[in-house]
Amino acid sequence: MSDRSVDTALVRWLEEYAEQGVFTTDDRLTITAWNRWLERHSGRSAAQMVGRPLLDAYPDLGDRRLDEHYREALEGHASLISHLLHGHLLPMQTRVGEHVFATMPQRARIAPLTAGDQVIGTVTVIDDVSERVASEYELRKQIEAQEMARAAAEKALRIKDEFLATLSHEIRTPLNAVLGWARILTERELEPELLSRALNSIFRNATVQARMIDDLLDTARIMAGKLRLQMQPVDLLSVTIAAMDVLAPVIEAKRIELRKSLDPKVQRVLGDPDRLQQIIWNLLSNAAKFTESGGAIDLRLEQRQGVARITVTDSGKGITPEFLPYIFERFRQGDASSSRREGGLGLGLALVRELVELHGGVVRADSEGPGKGSTFTIEFPTVISPEPRHNHVSRDRLNADSVPSLDGVRVLVVEDEEDARELLSTILSDSGAHVTSLGSCAEAMEYMKAAAAEQRPKVIVSDIGMAREDGYHLIQQLRQLPPERGGALPAIAVTGYAAPEDRTRALSAGYQRHVSKPVDPVALVKAISEAIRRAGV
Repeated sequence: MSDRSVDTALVRWLEEYAEQGVFTTDDRLTITAWNRWLERHSGRSAAQMVGRPLLDAYPDLGDRRLDEHYREALEGHASLISHLLHGHLLPMQTRVGEHVFATMPQRARIAPLTAGDQVIGTVTVIDDVSERVASEYELRKQIEAQEMARAAAEKALRIKDEFLATLSHEIRTPLNAVLGWARILTERELEPELLSRALNSIFRNATVQARMIDDLLDTARIMAGKLRLQMQPVDLLSVTIAAMDVLAPVIEAKRIELRKSLDPKVQRVLGDPDRLQQIIWNLLSNAAKFTESGGAIDLRLEQRQGVARITVTDSGKGITPEFLPYIFERFRQGDASSSRREGGLGLGLALVRELVELHGGVVRADSEGPGKGSTFTIEFPTVISPEPRHNHVSRDRLNADSVPSLDGVRVLVVEDEEDARELLSTILSDSGAHVTSLGSCAEAMEYMKAAAAEQRPKVIVSDIGMAREDGYHLIQQLRQLPPERGGALPAIAVTGYAAPEDRTRALSAGYQRHVSKPVDPVALVKAISEAIRRAGV
């Protein structure tokens, strides 16, 4: 076989099968060859490109000063165009997995094309390095993710260490007073005045220590989802006064002026009275802690458009703009150093937020900055009726609000809290429904499996947070029943988990409606009526 045949075969292979872009020019930089790879990736055929001046076809080569490499090639010098330095030689699109490159990352070699000792043109070989770039990008992402995870872990460990150090300090401080005075009392008799001071100190410090332990336990219960609320209509005025009475000695001891504006006409809210008192107590305690002697605290209770609002404003040290977004986070403190003046575990305000949200309310903090005090505002939905025990809703009220009647509709209520179960039953009975109320998921499923067709409910109203088996377990079991046994019945989730993600989760699990606690009777009746209408039962 002649050398000429080999050369011809090689040229054909480069044009047809090469996995690289290859093109040649003459000594005037007119394109003389353009292979299939370039046709596929550039979208330009060989017929369009051969015979065309390279710098006319790609004028940006001159704009990017890459034309100098071709002039050097005509002088006998080879050049390398790298992705890192130049990005690409010729603009071409490509895609690697999820990565779409507007311009293909390339590495190109530009060399002289010679015949003997004479340079007769140039040859360019282009490699697509998209896969390598994509791999490097994914590797960088993984490294960045690992670095972020490590930083987050280090931050969590630092916060934990700071918290443990604070916990040790805060528990040992009152314990020191208790043990110190107890030792003195066991070793000698004290004068009546000193004895009274000793007993008061022991009582005061033991109370502080008990409060810290309660905060720790409440935080653990909330994080584990085991905190139970005894929901009932509550008079916020009496709860607020009770919280003030508990904290009055501390406020008086610091000579802080407590200014009150309490509206006695504020409607009741649905909640746990002990937890509501804990919320107000924590806010007042926080205000007293950060308010200097001789300062003032303003406590306001009012009603605004169906919402009960509690506002605590102090003239204390205020909150820095940097710390304000984190004020309700667990274990976070504006000053966690050993030289800080105020004690505490950094749990009080976190508990306030958790408890407020469990009651379907919202809380926010505002401050103009250091030295300018702070304001904490809480809002709770009010219960429509002022009745002290049940949120009783008459048919006349429902009709006045144009709520569809539930006359004759059989409703199964599943709620493990007796007071909340009785409240739901009363609301629905007063709207005309025939109500069967049960206290657990197991009881509800036994009832559904055993009930005759005429006794079977048309709709199920269930709590989410129940002991042993929650509302998600109930709806999962219900949807496994055949339709003729109630598997397709509409279901309403009535829950204290009222965040948007809670609503999404309930609807995704199989509930048709999500009604947050405290329950608005009108909204509940409307939700049941709409669910029945859409289900066609």
